[in-house]
Amino acid sequence: MSWKEHMQWWHVYPLGALGADTTGQDSTCHHSLKELIPWLDHARDLGLNGIALGPIFASELHGYDTLDYFQIDQRLGNLEDFHALVAAAHERGMKVMLDGVFNHISRNHPLLEDPAQAIENGLVHADNTGQPRAFEGHGQLIELKHSSPAVQDLIVEIMTHWLSMGADAWRLDAAYTLAPELWKPILGRVKERYPDVYIMGEVIHGDYIHTVTASGMDAVTEYELWKAIWSSLNDQNMHELAWTLKRHNEFTEAFLPYTFVGNHDVTRIATQVPAPLTDLTYVILTTVSGTPAIYYGDELDWTGHKEERFGGDDAIRAALPPFPPAPAERPDSYRLLQHLLSIRRRVPELIHSRTRPIAVDGPVIAYVCESNPEGRPLLTVALNSGENAVDVECEGGNLIAHRDAHQNADGIHLGPAGWAILAHTI
Repeated sequence: MSWKEHMQWWHVYPLGALGADTTGQDSTCHHSLKELIPWLDHARDLGLNGIALGPIFASELHGYDTLDYFQIDQRLGNLEDFHALVAAAHERGMKVMLDGVFNHISRNHPLLEDPAQAIENGLVHADNTGQPRAFEGHGQLIELKHSSPAVQDLIVEIMTHWLSMGADAWRLDAAYTLAPELWKPILGRVKERYPDVYIMGEVIHGDYIHTVTASGMDAVTEYELWKAIWSSLNDQNMHELAWTLKRHNEFTEAFLPYTFVGNHDVTRIATQVPAPLTDLTYVILTTVSGTPAIYYGDELDWTGHKEERFGGDDAIRAALPPFPPAPAERPDSYRLLQHLLSIRRRVPELIHSRTRPIAVDGPVIAYVCESNPEGRPLLTVALNSGENAVDVECEGGNLIAHRDAHQNADGIHLGPAGWAILAHTI
């Protein structure tokens, strides 16, 4: 297996994590990317081996309104700070992923200095009034025209430039807005020069498998699993999760999904799923196949609700303290994730595993994680999202992690919001 398959990412939104102003009122540098360096040990101790950075290039507001793809946003410091962060990550054996906002640019980007000329030159689309077309109704964001050779050249230049600066991977923002075939020539040229690069696309809905195979991406974000996890727990309907795990198996046959229970665009999981059910989301995330990502602050039990208004993302993109908590001060959520991720490392076959539900009844589910293609049992996982204790018949194994659960002759007894992991190979 390549390094890409063994990744467990810490996803950080730098402008928020470093307390930058995103309203456009203050563009001065008060912090720098170097301030994330003390947090790398925090992520590594958690069991993560990569840092996935949100936008870091020059912009006016939230980072997704790019002004210059070749300059570090001055609110985050400068190129020297970027190099210091990359070097510190690599020294710790951690990879670095950058956020490629290539679907759209700021209305104030130099390419749009003469909007009519930009349209005539085929750099941007025109709307029905003959003006540059906005992205999903956001007037500040103008869509690039990806069928244009000039735009394709620009994206290739950007991606290879930062790979030459030490980046290891790219996230393609809003990849779902383009026909996958439009990405193929772009990513093909990038991989000719950097064959080891990892490229992951943001895809919310749609045909995940076709997107990956037709585009040349390595993976896409699996929003289907994210939704099924929190929805099943809140609704106490594990049939939804069981169905999605079947879909997840199909995805894993074609590519390794990028899995998550939180990111910079959604309500934080500790708000979406109330305690103590939040712990069950981490159990699912760390036991199914794919490359999991932990959104910064989730391991610290941060809460935050996303709102559809200006500034509505602020609560889910909060600032980190100057330094991470000392080991003795880490919350239970951190220690739980640390334990779960250590189990995942001890059973690397989970990366490509298949999940087979063996019991599904309202708030309760039990599934076996099996090696693929052999079908050898690796772990059995049992979850109870209900308010009443239950007994679940499970196939053998040794109980290695649990909360409010114990093993008996017939299987597992789960208390309310209880869970258990049984190992067959450890």
